[in-house]
Amino acid sequence: MNPKAMIMTFLLSMLPVIELRGAIPVGISEGLSFSQAFIISIIGNLLPVPIIIIFIRKIFNWIRTKSDWLNDFVIKMEKKAESKRKIIDKSEWWGLVLIVAIPLPGTGAWTGSLVAAMLDMRLQRAFPAIALGVLIAGVIVMSITYGAYAMV
Repeated sequence: MNPKAMIMTFLLSMLPVIELRGAIPVGISEGLSFSQAFIISIIGNLLPVPIIIIFIRKIFNWIRTKSDWLNDFVIKMEKKAESKRKIIDKSEWWGLVLIVAIPLPGTGAWTGSLVAAMLDMRLQRAFPAIALGVLIAGVIVMSITYGAYAMV
């Protein structure tokens, strides 16, 4: 066990954009087993979800008052969430799973949480969908990472 690699993997998986898409390959490259990297990344990726869903609107309202640049940032984040609305409106719970599960830029737990918050989804409904999406994304990233390591 490499505590430094575990902490780095955990922290990377909590970051927007990077999330577990980046944390799993980094953790494995730093010496973690596939299962260690997977579990640590899932936990780290899910940790910010309740905080985002519950508090993001209050945080956005506070940020808006600090500067024009920050207000523009909030508007950009709200537009990003709104752009995913069609998927959620069409497929509801499964749409949220899909937004989180596809391990591409602009998707993931942060985006799913932001969309859920902007659409006033309750934590009890949104969290299971986001968690399932994170698990699916983790399996996809693990498969790709395993395939890449098998080729080397």
